[in-house]
This record gives sequence, structure tokens and C-alpha cells, in this order.
Amino acid sequence: MTQTADTADSAQTAEAPRPPLPPFSLETAQQKVRMAEDAWNTRDPQRVALAYTPDSRWRNRSEFVRGRAQIRELLARKWTRELDYRLIKELWVHEGHRIAVRFAYEWHDDAGNWFRSYGNENWAFDAQGFMAERHASINDKPIRPHERLFHWPQGPRPVDHPGLSELGL
Repeated sequence: MTQTADTADSAQTAEAPRPPLPPFSLETAQQKVRMAEDAWNTRDPQRVALAYTPDSRWRNRSEFVRGRAQIRELLARKWTRELDYRLIKELWVHEGHRIAVRFAYEWHDDAGNWFRSYGNENWAFDAQGFMAERHASINDKPIRPHERLFHWPQGPRPVDHPGLSELGL
């Protein structure tokens, strides 16, 4: 059974809620998206995994994972391979306990080749504000170093840095 806002499992109730909680308004959906972006920009698999239900289901590219341990493993592999990672997420649409985002991130491999990865994610949250499902489709585009657009120190994107729409992405 898929965990949704109406069917949070008993294991989840032991953890403190992760506001904002569903149903999402435009403001709280935007807040949830920015919180996710900021967490992913830490590149800390443990911290990021805590935003998901213990049995969260993911599709990330062609990989299917379930649960926080597998999420941590996927993220650790990702950030070992995707160096100097910088991510921007943008709310696409929201309704009830669901949010859809589009995103782009820039990174380079260990040979110094730069990429901009584009994608969409569909999220479903439980009643406590944890993400129970994440479905991500991602495409990588090689870019030259001078084509990079995401220039900020490692960590969360500065408030005054343009988002995807402002950058024309």
C-alpha cells in the first residue's frame, strides 16, 4: 500500500512532524521545495534521507530504491561521482499532499567534464510532512565551464541568486 497523507504508518508517528504539512498551499509548497533544495545542496546523504519516510519509494533515473538506507547509499554514490554539485528546484504544481517540481543542477566528473542535469520530480507526502514517494526523470547535458550558471559557495543557494525561470532554464 502506498503511504499518503491519509495513511501514515505507525512507525512514522514516532518522529516529530516535518512542517510544512499537507495539504499544501502555494506558499507552503514553495517552502517545502526550497527546503528540499537547501538540504540536497548540503550533499549530506544522512540529512537528506531524514526528510523521507522510513519506507519511502524512489525512482531515480533507472534506479528503484526503497527506504532511508537505500536512499543514503544512492546519494553517497551520487555525490562521489557528481562533484561540485549545485541544484535549483522550482515548484511546478501542487495539490493536497502532492508536489511536482522541475530542477536543474550542475556538476563535474573526476575528469573535469561539466554537465547540467535537467529533470522533473513528482512527490507524495504523508500526513507528518515526510516524503513517501519520489519519482525523478533526469537528463544530462554536457556543458563547457564558461556555460555554467550556478555560481555560489558550496551549500544552499543564496536568496538573491536567480531561479530556473529567471535563468531561462
